[in-house]
Amino acid sequence: MRAYAEALSKGKASIRLRIVPYGGVRESAEALRDGKADLAVVRPDVSMPRNGLTLAVLREQATFVVAPRQAGIDGFPALAGKRLGILASRKADHALVRSLVERHGLDLRTDVPEGDVPGRTVALVPVEEGDLGRFLSEGRIAAVILLTTPTSAAAQRIVGIVRGEDANGEATLFGAPDAASTLARLPRLQAVTIPAGLYDGQPRLPAEDVPTVGSSYRLMARSTLSRSVAAEVTQHLFEMRTLLSEAAPAAEDVTHPAYDTTVGATSARLPIHPGAIDYYEREQESFIERYESWIYLVAILGGGLGSVAAWLRQRVGRVRRERIEVATLRLLEIRSNARNATDRVRLEAMAGETDDLAASIARHAMRRTSEPRTLAAATLAVDAARSTIARRLGRPMDAGATADRCGEGA
Repeated sequence: MRAYAEALSKGKASIRLRIVPYGGVRESAEALRDGKADLAVVRPDVSMPRNGLTLAVLREQATFVVAPRQAGIDGFPALAGKRLGILASRKADHALVRSLVERHGLDLRTDVPEGDVPGRTVALVPVEEGDLGRFLSEGRIAAVILLTTPTSAAAQRIVGIVRGEDANGEATLFGAPDAASTLARLPRLQAVTIPAGLYDGQPRLPAEDVPTVGSSYRLMARSTLSRSVAAEVTQHLFEMRTLLSEAAPAAEDVTHPAYDTTVGATSARLPIHPGAIDYYEREQESFIERYESWIYLVAILGGGLGSVAAWLRQRVGRVRRERIEVATLRLLEIRSNARNATDRVRLEAMAGETDDLAASIARHAMRRTSEPRTLAAATLAVDAARSTIARRLGRPMDAGATADRCGEGA
């Protein structure tokens, strides 16, 4: 996953992964369950988060036992009274091994002292890979149980080590033959088949296909992760698989979870995230589908804002008209008052107010769009007021006075 995160960053993908290390698959599953992570590597048979949905299978593992042929071990019942080796680093596998051994009426123990093993007991002995040959040759273990990817280099090496401890270079390999009933009891496992002739040697092993059960490491996402993000994470993982295998050969083992129908995929015991199904079914959301709700919301808000803007324009226009109309009414009032006025000082004051009103109207006309009818009425009112005042003052009225004074006021 670290290689995947680096590839996303280098490829300038629209998503980024921040790797948070945990002690093991149990801890990473708990982080997903508790909402501390959006994605996690999970092994369902060890710990399955209730909110986890599969995006991809990172690695499938098969459970099988391999023993030197001379040991005479050809099935789980034959392990009674024997010491069974397991890789020391695989502590998470103990629970699964115990379940398989106990299904055959045997008791698995890890604390059996040196010496004979009780008849219905299987002693589980942790062994480092480098010590397997010595433990087999010294009789400290009779067989080795593996839970691994059958095609891995480690599996090839261990089968070769076991062969080397047989006098004739032969080995016996078997799995859990009652896979169907085992899966019914342990639904978080899966059926696996080890193909015939997978392991080199003379003869090749196994002689025929070996059905068994196994576990899987899965990339899981929280159930609340959006479908579009889940689909994108899945898409990039498979598109970059070849590139990732150069740095991490295990990337070649990444595959999609098996399912028959979309309904079956989302209702399985190990359900698949709807976003991953969108990618597998080539039904990923388009830009419009992904942001449909936002687009509608923006359109609605845009329409509402447009209506508000139109209302404001109408309101501002009405205020402008009202100002000119108020000035026009005042000019008409000045004209009426001037007709009966005899005081020269008062008439001069009316003339000054008329000039100020004319200037105000001119400024409005220059700075803002006004209705021609309103402006025409205001112009007539200015002319009428000035004409009346001029007659009362005994002055001649110049035809261009209105325009000149309006221009001066502006």
